[in-house]
Amino acid sequence: MPTALIVGASRGIGNELVRQYRADGWRVIATARKSEDCDALRQLGAEAHPVDVTNAESIGGLGWKLDDEKIDAAWIVAGVYGPDHTGFPTEQEFDQVMHTNVLAAMRLLPIVAPLVAPTRGKVAVISSRMGSIGERDNTQGSLYRASKAALNSVLADAALTYGPQGATCLTFHPGWVQTDMGGAGATLTVQQSVSALRATLAKATHAQNGAFLNYDGANIPW
Repeated sequence: MPTALIVGASRGIGNELVRQYRADGWRVIATARKSEDCDALRQLGAEAHPVDVTNAESIGGLGWKLDDEKIDAAWIVAGVYGPDHTGFPTEQEFDQVMHTNVLAAMRLLPIVAPLVAPTRGKVAVISSRMGSIGERDNTQGSLYRASKAALNSVLADAALTYGPQGATCLTFHPGWVQTDMGGAGATLTVQQSVSALRATLAKATHAQNGAFLNYDGANIPW
């Protein structure tokens, strides 16, 4: 039975990843910050662990719990949008967004990628097309954009580090999705986005290690 790890599975894309992998018969290990969300994940058939991705000790505890696991597909989903304006963020806003979207991945990837390498599996982070510098045509949500550009850089470093060990490391734009962040007017349902993300990850080859991909598999410029 293949094993999937979903970090940040309390709602939205992460929660739907749990649902779909379980429906396909996968063993799923999932994390959420709140204990009640972990209870809900267990109701879906997942092994759930409470993890606060902004807390180094909490992430370290997850590493201890995952010791000796072999993961076939890992997703780092946890993220926040932050302020929608284009001006300077407050220090508190900056810390919240960068700690959640960037520092968490810097701490998690060295734990997760070595668990994927032995299976020649795949680890993916949920980024955003808004993090693309090559495609940028406006400055709305500038802090979020900066955080996702930085996340892409972190993933590229992980690809260089863990790719030679057998892991395929990818960063994904999930599309404009009907989540709390995307809003009800978004073009994709959560189910549609996650189904496409899973299919694209499953088809990805090791030659794509380090790629920045749209949910449908199209390449996105850095």
